[in-house]
Amino acid sequence: MAAMRVFRLLRIFQVALRYGLEEFLLGHERVRAIRWVVRVALFWRPLRAPRASRLREALEDLGPIFVKFGQVLSTRRDLLPTDIADELAKLQDQVPPFASREVISVLERVYGKPLAQVFGSFEEDCAASASVAQVHFATLPDATPVAVKVLRPGIARVIAHDVALLDTGAALLERLWSDGKRLRPREVVAEFAKHLDDELDLMREAANCSQLRRNFEKSPLLLVPDVHWDWCARDVMVMSRMHGIPISQIDRLRGQGNDLKALGRAGVEIFFTQVFRDGFFHADMHPGNILVAPDGRYVALDFGIMGTLSDRDKEYLAQNFLAFFRRDYRRVAIAHIESGWAPPETRVEEFEAAIRAVCEPVFDRPLSEISFGKVLLRLFQTSRRFNIEIQPQLVLLQKTLLNIEGLGRQLDPQLDLWETAQPFLERWMREQVGPAAFERRMREEATHWVKVLPQLPRLLAELARRPVRCDAGDAPRPRSGSWLILAGFAGGIAGALAMLLLAALLLP
Repeated sequence: MAAMRVFRLLRIFQVALRYGLEEFLLGHERVRAIRWVVRVALFWRPLRAPRASRLREALEDLGPIFVKFGQVLSTRRDLLPTDIADELAKLQDQVPPFASREVISVLERVYGKPLAQVFGSFEEDCAASASVAQVHFATLPDATPVAVKVLRPGIARVIAHDVALLDTGAALLERLWSDGKRLRPREVVAEFAKHLDDELDLMREAANCSQLRRNFEKSPLLLVPDVHWDWCARDVMVMSRMHGIPISQIDRLRGQGNDLKALGRAGVEIFFTQVFRDGFFHADMHPGNILVAPDGRYVALDFGIMGTLSDRDKEYLAQNFLAFFRRDYRRVAIAHIESGWAPPETRVEEFEAAIRAVCEPVFDRPLSEISFGKVLLRLFQTSRRFNIEIQPQLVLLQKTLLNIEGLGRQLDPQLDLWETAQPFLERWMREQVGPAAFERRMREEATHWVKVLPQLPRLLAELARRPVRCDAGDAPRPRSGSWLILAGFAGGIAGALAMLLLAALLLP
């Protein structure tokens, strides 16, 4: 085990030297003196490519886990320099499949019987392959076509080794690179490890898929596979087979008569519906995970990474987005402070001025040329100057928003994300503050109210019996009899209110 880790570490050092990655470490003052020695010793390397390109190529050379790490790293645009984030976003997870005999071995171990007794048919040729799993097509005994996702054998052990080495490298980077502490590389590695841990449990992914399908069960815009739970396990996920054209194949979509402008608008609506209606969104929406079905609906695939938002997160985002539309920068600043993410001592005027500097140049351009995701990114970067801690779920959201915006403008270069999103957000805000929202919240709290209200008389009576707290040296005094009268009166009101609440909210 130790020998294997040492060998892997030597391999990483070899690749790092070949691509000149020591450049990231030599920027630190502590090692500045040896910079020229390293350059002379390694003069033979042709390092003409930019540092970001060399980093991407090195991760590809190191294999699928490091490619996956680069993909996750690219989502942390609030921490990374722009050139590195843009380059890492180009990483594609095109991994050679593992042998079909290993697939069969995994499936027979999981099901405890020969594969022929589990599926009606099974295609041994891989349909798609990624870092931690691959997909094969099959049919169930009743001839239902399905897609079978199988974890790579031994991938958990490989991931554990590589993540441990990444953590060691991140610690060195934090100590030696000038930007190391600001970029918090160990936190990024920990976040990466969490994502991988989630993806290694295909039951969790199946649950994510099932939840998203339930959220869009009657949607005219999005299709989500059905999970076949009887065939699912930690190492295997079986879902209905979906048909469609990859979203990136624009010519094929156009050739089949799809309205690309409508598809672009539908993608934006799906995204905002997931975020603001459900607070549960697909956070890995790159082109390989999105198809367009023959009926023109989107098809979502791969549910290993999902984002969640609380009601507070959603309200914060909606207020910020609407304030952007209205160029109300003071409202953006106040929303940050009210959310608790900006320190309470933050001066609103200073923060407002910084946000104005981000947004005003944007509004001088046609709305169709504005990148909504990049505005949000620049806002995050500005927030860092004011010691505002960007929440992980919002970073994931910003990355997804960039993906959606990029895909939408592939379909329709003139797509105006702002114009498409504004009516949706304004409607959502009205629903949050209007009578319907009040009734919904009352229904949600009804069971709690019904439980607490009948207890009010007893609680008030107990309060009335407690002696009044006196100054030092004085004897405790009992409360006046009016407290008991008030307690009885309040009890009657409480009982009546409880009955009314039961009748109004719980009865059909």
